[in-house]
Amino acid sequence: MVEKPLAVSLEHALQMETLAQKHSIHLLTNYETTWYGTNHRAFKMIHEEKRFGDIVKIVVHDGHQGPKEIGVNSEFLEWLTDPKLNGGGALMDFGCYGADLATWLMKGEKPLSVFAVTQQIKPDVYPNVDDEATIVVTYPKAQVIIQASWNWPYNRKDMEIYGQKGYVFADKNEIRFLTDPSGREVKETVAPPPEPYHDPFLYMSSVIRGTIPVDDNDLSSLSINMTAMEILDAAKQSANTGKVVFLKKRK
Repeated sequence: MVEKPLAVSLEHALQMETLAQKHSIHLLTNYETTWYGTNHRAFKMIHEEKRFGDIVKIVVHDGHQGPKEIGVNSEFLEWLTDPKLNGGGALMDFGCYGADLATWLMKGEKPLSVFAVTQQIKPDVYPNVDDEATIVVTYPKAQVIIQASWNWPYNRKDMEIYGQKGYVFADKNEIRFLTDPSGREVKETVAPPPEPYHDPFLYMSSVIRGTIPVDDNDLSSLSINMTAMEILDAAKQSANTGKVVFLKKRK
């Protein structure tokens, strides 16, 4: 199990995937948002309870005031702001959450295209990497907007999911949803997922012992995170060129 994202680049991720498959081992990716009960509740409401119809738009917000501003230690700060070691700035650090969640919510569907804009709003603080990124991911019948930032005035890891008939907003401990446009929004506090799905170490040990399976559409799975890496790689290409990047089908 590696800390998010799966790798610093798609090239590295492809090498890791090849080795994991060759040696028949699990390769899992840990995201804080994987262990939020709210995200799993939203997924169930969408795909099992069919409360909102098909997904048409997802907006994911992730980030904080900036790694220096929140006081990370000097070694971690040096690594985070190195474009080679971290693969980028806010785009990689927080854009990966949206890429992972969107791929999971879309049940592994491959996006059609990716367009991204990055900025250095604080170039004096982060001269070598982006500190602001917006990624637009398109699907045949849906659009995902990923907002990754080291400029939020507060810490956030939340998302909005819009269907044909309503919406659900998921934060760490609470969801807000509307299933009838003529009705009222409902708030619901959600408990963490059951053991071992509430903790990365318990989850990993359970996978190793074979007491739980790893589905291809699990948030930690290699399948989901390879697609997430393709989204991030395309986003970096798009931000550098100013052009839409169309994703190719993998062999």
